[in-house]
Amino acid sequence: MRFLDLLIMSVNNLRRRKLRTALTVLGVIIGVASVVIMVSLGIGLNALMLEQYASYGDMTTINVYSDSYYGFSNSDDTEADFLTDDVMDRFKRINHVEGVSPMLSTYVIMKQGIYETSVSITGVSKEYLEKIPLAEGQAPEEGDEMKLIYGNWIIQRFHNSKTGEGYWDTGELPDIDYMNKPMFVIFDTNAYYQSQGGGDNQVKPPKKYMINAAGVVEGGIDDYSSYAYSVYTDIEALKTQLKQIYKKNPIPDQPTNKKGKPYPYFIYQQAVVFVDDMANVLDVQQTLNDMGYQTDSQMQWIQQSQQTFDVIQLVLGGIGAISLFVAAIGIANTMMMSIYERTKEIGVIKVLGCDMGNIRNMFLMESGFIGFMGGVAGLAISYTVSYVMNNYLGIGQIMMGVEGNISRIPLWLSASAVVFAILVGMVAGFFPSLRAMRLSPLAAIRNE
Repeated sequence: MRFLDLLIMSVNNLRRRKLRTALTVLGVIIGVASVVIMVSLGIGLNALMLEQYASYGDMTTINVYSDSYYGFSNSDDTEADFLTDDVMDRFKRINHVEGVSPMLSTYVIMKQGIYETSVSITGVSKEYLEKIPLAEGQAPEEGDEMKLIYGNWIIQRFHNSKTGEGYWDTGELPDIDYMNKPMFVIFDTNAYYQSQGGGDNQVKPPKKYMINAAGVVEGGIDDYSSYAYSVYTDIEALKTQLKQIYKKNPIPDQPTNKKGKPYPYFIYQQAVVFVDDMANVLDVQQTLNDMGYQTDSQMQWIQQSQQTFDVIQLVLGGIGAISLFVAAIGIANTMMMSIYERTKEIGVIKVLGCDMGNIRNMFLMESGFIGFMGGVAGLAISYTVSYVMNNYLGIGQIMMGVEGNISRIPLWLSASAVVFAILVGMVAGFFPSLRAMRLSPLAAIRNE
């Protein structure tokens, strides 16, 4: 018997018992919708978590620190553990490392008009600067004079030098224009504070340097990112500026040797290592740890969170699967009832010499078609419920504290749901179809 003939016969058999078929399909609809919605919630929670971590910074970067810089090293030769240009070259040779940016910070005082603040300027590589998302301006080119990129939170730190009040006192942002007004920067903060006091120890006020802005990090005062609270510049330009200011004198925040003299090279507070792929971050991080350096990355926190969300997704999928299992029992029951009602029909088919496999396939096709109808309808309901949750209930904001779709149904989940529903239907109808094959033809014909 041809496949099309079997399909038509199966559909007609289901149409003869519309109410029973509808109730059985309803069970599959509920089961499929439950599974898809629950799994989509797990996928959505995981995606929101990744988006939340991504907003904090690049997920393919590793922050590297040296215990020696902060005086915590147990090594006798602390100089060997410092983060220097030679160490940066060693980092670059590690597998899967695409680039390295040392980070050199110096504390300064900034003034514009009546406003001022104390802030740290961080020198980074050109590669790092190009990764900073800017609302205006652009990253300084290599070889340019020193220019600054301001984090979007920095403006909150300025205060009125006459009244001492700032944003947190008045609720109003200071009138600071990074791009169109000059910013005066004082690097020698010790000399500045000493010059403010009176008496015999008062010193000459240090020089103010007028430094232009290169750009401003995108976002408002309520938008957080890893770039929001820092001021960045090109590291080579910063090193040149510090050498000109301090000459042979020790540069603040730079370690000195046992004799109290500065080292003839710059020592960095930390470094950022850029990895080629998220999947390789933890391996590179372990290599850096083995080299004796302290590290942290977004991926290590993501891995811990991922384990939690995997358990949540398993639980959610299991809850939905229970409904589908109940639906499978309903399909099996429907098929058994169908066999009892069509015993005589089965007997006639056997007496006429129909192949046993065709009898089995006919019942499998019926149960599979029930699964198909329930799968398609259940998927449609899943999309509807998902749309409502994403657009009207704001569950993502409630559960994760971030905006975004809490329910996400990828194409693979849609296709899998329909295929799985068909398979569940066929599996549920398998044993009833075997019973139909084993019926005695004569006994079936005599059946009333």
